[in-house]
Amino acid sequence: MNITVKESSTSSGAVYGLGFIGAAIYFISQATSFWIGIVGFLKAIVWPAFLVYEALKALGA
Repeated sequence: MNITVKESSTSSGAVYGLGFIGAAIYFISQATSFWIGIVGFLKAIVWPAFLVYEALKALGA
């Protein structure tokens, strides 16, 4: 008998989505030109990478 269990990751998607919106608002509001705003938007897409990097740096790993 083959039983598969499907796990949902909607809560993590929601957290990422809210984080993306917040990061995009923050980075774009700090921009001094159009292109810096574009760079801010791109940073907002990869904000978890910044978070993990800074956490590991703080832990000394």
